[in-house]
Amino acid sequence: MSKIGVKVISKEGHCSAGHEVGDEIVFDWDTHEIEGRICLHALYSVMPKIYALAHGGDVAFAVNEEGDQVARHACPDGYNPVILELKRL
Repeated sequence: MSKIGVKVISKEGHCSAGHEVGDEIVFDWDTHEIEGRICLHALYSVMPKIYALAHGGDVAFAVNEEGDQVARHACPDGYNPVILELKRL
């Protein structure tokens, strides 16, 4: 198991949960803790990718500006899209 980092990399419109670009959340599978905050809608939709990454799965990797392998995920609010970037830490 491992830690999975989730970062808000893009936001358009008004996020009712208050997410802003740069927000970071860390999911730690060893301690069963979440550092940071994430809205329930984004959490519910992104959880399968987080679970897969934590258990060694591959989910549509891209390479970010820092050269890290990442997966991208869009919040389900189509009117106010928030884009999340996920990576193993």
